[in-house]
Amino acid sequence: MKTGDLIRSAVSNTFRSRTRTILTILAIFVGAFTLTLTSGLGTGINAYIASTVSGVGASDAMTVTKTSTDSTGPQADAKPKEYDPEAVASGIPGQTVTALTPADITTITAIHGVVKAEPVRRITLDYVQVGSGTKYVASVGELVPGQTTVLAAGKKPEKSSRELQVALPDSYVAPLGFSRDSSALGATVRLAVTDAGRTQHVIQARVVGVTEKGLASPTGASVLTNDALSDALFAAQSTGLSAEQADRYASATVWFDPNASDTQIHALKGRLTSSGYTGTTISDQLGTITTVIDGIVLVLNAFAIIALLAAAFGIVNTLYMSVQERTREIGLMKALGMGSGRIFGLFSLEAAFLGFLGSAIGAVIAIGAGTAISSALSSSLLSGLPGLSLIAFNPASIASIILLVVAIAFLAGTLPAARAAKADPVESLRYE
Repeated sequence: MKTGDLIRSAVSNTFRSRTRTILTILAIFVGAFTLTLTSGLGTGINAYIASTVSGVGASDAMTVTKTSTDSTGPQADAKPKEYDPEAVASGIPGQTVTALTPADITTITAIHGVVKAEPVRRITLDYVQVGSGTKYVASVGELVPGQTTVLAAGKKPEKSSRELQVALPDSYVAPLGFSRDSSALGATVRLAVTDAGRTQHVIQARVVGVTEKGLASPTGASVLTNDALSDALFAAQSTGLSAEQADRYASATVWFDPNASDTQIHALKGRLTSSGYTGTTISDQLGTITTVIDGIVLVLNAFAIIALLAAAFGIVNTLYMSVQERTREIGLMKALGMGSGRIFGLFSLEAAFLGFLGSAIGAVIAIGAGTAISSALSSSLLSGLPGLSLIAFNPASIASIILLVVAIAFLAGTLPAARAAKADPVESLRYE
């Protein structure tokens, strides 16, 4: 029997006992469906996290703060803390860090592996306003090189432009009096800051873009500024302060070689620590989230694998019964010259075909169900996270799942296939 005939025979033999075959396929379907859906869940969430990495910061940069042996945050104990004249707000409510100074920036820049270090200036905005309209509280965000944000309209402020440019969060468009996102482009907004002498300064800037909120958006509900506007706001806010008082920063952005390996980045963190600083990369910020998600998906996949193993016993049972029912047929095939290898292959192909049918049907239905669920959630519960597809499917992963199930089915079919291959033709022909 030729290979093509062997395959056709295996396919046709599969449906000799339709009820038993359908039940076996359903068992495989449950495992394949679950495995495909959980795999899609992991793919979708991790893809969204990966896409937001550039929203958190450049991949070749880290945030550096001065290492402190004390803390004044919400997690600290209740006893009073000594006053630290070098402490500045960290950006987290109720928490302070030891300030970085220009001398610290110089020290950090000199550390081996550091390409460039720039202080992160903290600007406290009073309000944003269009014309004589309502004033709205807002904060200021800046993009570092390599950092991106999701745009609803227009473009992000040009870092090197001398024009004072700003991008508004989409949630501010309607309150500020614009009918839609594109209507805000080109408009002039007023940004106010208060200096050390309690004098308020109002600076005007042109709107060049509208940003959307994301999971790790660099702006969130902040207006996004370019360097020229940040310089103007910081200078106005620092009016009345000495250079020593103004040049105090909660953190700095440190750039390193974009081709640096994990080992080299770890070594750079060690050198920073030895010098009294703490470096945190994007991976450090998002690594925990990714680990938790991968752990959850792994547990869900384990349940799917258990379902597939249960289905494998169903395949063994189905084929054992098939071998039992076809004993005389097996004897006849051997008597006509069909070798044991061909008979083994015939029953193994039947098992693999059962696995293929169950996994293919499970994958197709899982893709349909996952896409529908993801679409429904994106327009309801997850509408606040634009760009998130909770369940996404990777063709390579789907193909791998189908191959895995087929392999499990093939292995499950080896025992009854081996029994069929070892059958004695004379005894088989006598079987009643």
